[in-house]
Amino acid sequence: MSKDIKNTLKNGQVRFVIFKKGSNWYGVALEFNIVEAGKDPNVVLFNLMEAMTGYVECAIKNNVHPSMLNQKADKEYEKIWEQSYKKNQKAILPHIFMSGQKALATI
Repeated sequence: MSKDIKNTLKNGQVRFVIFKKGSNWYGVALEFNIVEAGKDPNVVLFNLMEAMTGYVECAIKNNVHPSMLNQKADKEYEKIWEQSYKKNQKAILPHIFMSGQKALATI
């Protein structure tokens, strides 16, 4: 597993996606295995960013092993994130509100 580790306590990035499933919106930080849910995608995005910030701050404060910043994401979330990054997928995947990558240094 050590060869898969890419994030450290000082640098790296986390992928995230906000998507709708059923009547709820979900926000996922893939490398952290954080999931937020709610009825409003903007609130879910805000809550996910707050959760990611707290997660990174706690990891740094407690000097955790980098594996905590490099968790294996659920296959469903990986697939949704990958689809969201394909060209012109917004028209085909209207259930995707937003996806992206965030540098750990900016969290």
